[in-house]
Amino acid sequence: MSEFAVEGLGKEYDGFAAVENLDFEIGKGEIFGIVGPNGAGKTTTLKMLSGLIKPTRGTITIQGMDITRHAREIKQKLGFLPEESPLYEGMTANDYLMFFAQVYGVEKPVAQARIKEILLALRLDAGSKRLGEMSKGMQRKVAIARALINDPEYLVLDEMTSGLDPTTSKYLVDFVAGLKEQGKTVVFSAHNLYQVESLCDHVLIINKGQELASGTMDEIKEMCGEVEYTIEFSVEEEVGFDAEKVNGNYIARTNELDEFNRITGWVAKNNGSIIDIKTKEASLEEIFLKLMG
Repeated sequence: MSEFAVEGLGKEYDGFAAVENLDFEIGKGEIFGIVGPNGAGKTTTLKMLSGLIKPTRGTITIQGMDITRHAREIKQKLGFLPEESPLYEGMTANDYLMFFAQVYGVEKPVAQARIKEILLALRLDAGSKRLGEMSKGMQRKVAIARALINDPEYLVLDEMTSGLDPTTSKYLVDFVAGLKEQGKTVVFSAHNLYQVESLCDHVLIINKGQELASGTMDEIKEMCGEVEYTIEFSVEEEVGFDAEKVNGNYIARTNELDEFNRITGWVAKNNGSIIDIKTKEASLEEIFLKLMG
C-alpha cells in the first residue's frame, strides 16, 4: 500500500521551475531517500510533501487524502525536520518539547512519558542545560525529538545529519533505521550517499528539479551502474589484450560482459588457468557522479 502518491509534481517561483513533473510512490513503512546536488529541488520537494508550500501543479496524496485539501489532518500525522532548525535557546529540552507537545494537543501525562522515551532513545541527557548551551549534535537531537513528539506516522527529514560529527551522524542513521522497524514511513534528503544507500528502500535522484533515476538500489544499479569484472589468470602464451602482470600472474579488468567472456574464453583456449574472478557493482556515489556528468 502506498503511503505517498506523487503525480506530475511541479513548483515554480516567478517563472523559475524549482521542481518539474516528479512522479513517485512511497510504501507504508518504507525509507525513501531524495538525493541531488545543491539547488536540485530536494528541499522544495520535501516542503511540498509536508504541506508547508503548495505545488504549482500536480498532486500529492497521503493515505488517500489530497494534501492541499486535507492539510490539517495530514499535519497531525506528520513530523518534519528542516535542514536549518533554530531552537528557543533560553529553554531546556524538556520545556521546549513540552511546549510543542501542547501545540499538537498531546495531553501532559502522555507528553511527559513520550519526552522521556524519545530523549532516552536518542541518548540525550540534557538535564537543566539551556538549548543555546548545547552542542550542534545535541541541538539536532532535540530537533528530531520535536519532530517525533506527536508520534507521527510519517517523517520528513531534510539533511538530518548535516554538519554533525561521524559518531553522532552514525547514531542518528541507526535511530532512523529503528523508526522503520516501528512501522513509520520516512522520507529524507542527504548529501551522504553512503547513508542513503545503506538506509533506503527506494531512492530518487534529481537535478534541476527533474528526475534522473528512481527505484530500489538494485533497480538503479541495473539502469545506471556498471559492473567491473576483475579476472586473475595464468597462461604461458603472450597476452594480446590489456592485462597487468602481478607476481607472475595476469589481472584484466573490464566493464563489458562480452569482453569478460572473451577473456575467460581466450584463457581456456590457450590452456591457461583462471585463478580468481571478482565483480564490483557501482556504488550510489559512483552512479550519482556519472549522472551529474
